[in-house]
Amino acid sequence: MADRVLTLREINRAMLSRQLLLERSPLAIPQAIESLIGLQAQSSAAPFIGLWTRLRDFHREDLARLIDDHSIVKATLMRATLHLSTAEDYLQLRATLQPVLTQASDAISRGRGAGFDVEKVIDAARKYIAEKPRSFADISAMLTELMPDTDVGAMRYTVRTHLPLVQVPISGGWSYPGNPQFALAEKWLDKPVPRKVDVSALVLRYLAAFGPASATDMQTWSGLPKLKDVFEKLKPRLKVYRDEQGRELFDLPEMEARDGDTPAPERFLPEFDNILLSHSKRTRIIAEEYRSKVFLPGLRVRPTFLVDGFVRGGWKVEKSKGTATIVLEPFDKLTRQNRASLGEEAERLVRFVERDAKGYDVRFAE
Repeated sequence: MADRVLTLREINRAMLSRQLLLERSPLAIPQAIESLIGLQAQSSAAPFIGLWTRLRDFHREDLARLIDDHSIVKATLMRATLHLSTAEDYLQLRATLQPVLTQASDAISRGRGAGFDVEKVIDAARKYIAEKPRSFADISAMLTELMPDTDVGAMRYTVRTHLPLVQVPISGGWSYPGNPQFALAEKWLDKPVPRKVDVSALVLRYLAAFGPASATDMQTWSGLPKLKDVFEKLKPRLKVYRDEQGRELFDLPEMEARDGDTPAPERFLPEFDNILLSHSKRTRIIAEEYRSKVFLPGLRVRPTFLVDGFVRGGWKVEKSKGTATIVLEPFDKLTRQNRASLGEEAERLVRFVERDAKGYDVRFAE
């Protein structure tokens, strides 16, 4: 029997459903974060906004409490980038993703022409951070004193990628400062970091959160290379589809494809949202002609809004004389109804982001 062909809109609606973007979910915060396999967190505010747009009755204080009690952590995971995840997920995923982190570290060292004893650097950093949480300025100074003739940037990145570390939160704001301190994960969580590697389990988690998808898509999301063999071994347990270009897509048997005409409400995404970064072919959510408006120089990923399930513009918040204004920049023409719905959602968002402002406004940049 030929594989079923999924239209672009069917793929889009399936992904939006799993990403909790077709309707706000009643899930508790830890369960939501695990269903998403974490939220990218280079920007401290981004995970808060990402959950606000996905969950019913989400409050900043609820997430902050989970961070404070060590149930939720911020650490380097997929693609060697910072993510907010549950402590349980961090412990389960860290060893499986270590090859990604090692590869990133090796690339930095080669690019900087730096050669040094990796184990010596890691051991020194482990002992230093075990004494008390340290900033990377502290760690850099220690490493420079230890090996003064070695590239400190390469050594610093080696520590970041080889040593399981979590950021130490602060009270207030978005829970994490611009220059955070780091603690050893095993000490922060009072548990050893398991060494068990289970790529197959991660494939199934990925498909549940981002499917239907290809092996190449998961490589893009995780940073792990050469996953085709893993997918082939799992194939008897998976549904197999094709997209309209004939690419093979995999999914979990219990996950249903969605009707392409399923309504998709207007939604706002924070910068670096994983839904924009987790597939090799991103047309399932963003048209090719808009890529350069979203993926900016310096590896930045712009905050965006969705209309009918696809990226149709960007947004930002400006403050002046106590008034917080959310500015919406459509990439193409919007209907009057789209603008009205976006305006209502935008006002709720700006009140969430700038809750101490004296006034609020919504403006469309034409």
